[in-house]
Amino acid sequence: MAKSVTLTIRLPVEVKEGLDALAEATDRSLGYLASQAISEYVEVQRWQVQAIIDGIAAADRGDLVDIEAVRAAWEAKRAARTDDPRAR
Repeated sequence: MAKSVTLTIRLPVEVKEGLDALAEATDRSLGYLASQAISEYVEVQRWQVQAIIDGIAAADRGDLVDIEAVRAAWEAKRAARTDDPRAR
């Protein structure tokens, strides 16, 4: 089993009530659900922050895309869609 630590947090009453309801509905403990939620949040934020860091590094290297090329690509994609009334 992975090592773990105890973390004490304050939650708005509504969040705690929602967590209680989820725990009961899923037959999981509050600790399990809170741990899963925090783990998922950390992974998403870690990915997002790394993507921002990578993007800034790319911009600093001059690795940029001309805005007109982006617009042209999106216009071509929109024109290819048959359900977009602007494509007609």
